[in-house]
Amino acid sequence: MVDSLVIIPTYNEKENIEKIIRKVFSLSIPFDILVVDDGSPDGTANIVKTLQQEYPQRLFIEERVGKLGLGTAYIHGFRWALQRHYAHIFEMDADFSHNPEDLIRLRQACLEGADMAIGSRYIKGVNVVNWPMSRVLMSYFASAYVRFIMRIDIQDATAGFVCFSRRVLETIPLDKIRFIGYAFQIEMKFTAIRYGFKVVEIPIIFTDRTHGVSKMSTRIFREAFFGVIQLKVGSWFKKYN
Repeated sequence: MVDSLVIIPTYNEKENIEKIIRKVFSLSIPFDILVVDDGSPDGTANIVKTLQQEYPQRLFIEERVGKLGLGTAYIHGFRWALQRHYAHIFEMDADFSHNPEDLIRLRQACLEGADMAIGSRYIKGVNVVNWPMSRVLMSYFASAYVRFIMRIDIQDATAGFVCFSRRVLETIPLDKIRFIGYAFQIEMKFTAIRYGFKVVEIPIIFTDRTHGVSKMSTRIFREAFFGVIQLKVGSWFKKYN
């Protein structure tokens, strides 16, 4: 029985989705895949459903109406996974910015005792390919800002390539996770740490997408900037048992 599920949220990823699915299924360790598609008008969901005939009981899709946000897509996927048998649940982008080969390394970190393993761009310098310097600096200093405000020792706080052990997602009250963009990634890491889980970072090389359009926006960045302060203040009044 496959014990690992990769959740891939999609919105207009027709150029990438088949290739990323086939790559994950070609790995030496078996992973199931759940695609959470937010009503992509480009036909992403139809491609996935066609591939389901080739990968029965390994490839799943949940279709939602409207573009509801990255965080809610992952929460939807987490709940789906917890209703099933998976011991390790992953977040991964569809656009190959995360190397599927690194799924094995993240899973191994959790097998060796981590509760949450983060694919980190900044644990060994800056390992980002094809980003303009302005975006590298924004991302790098955003993580430094998070460390300063939140007082957590995570080098890549906005990372979206993550392996969760099942018990983390069973413990965190998912209905109380408030943010939907990069702040969602920060909130999940901060909450896991506050609950006492062991969080480790595994160095990866992040490669910017070559197909499709980035979902980054000013609104998402603003949510992360101000959300960090809200999270910190809110933590003063919250009990983590």
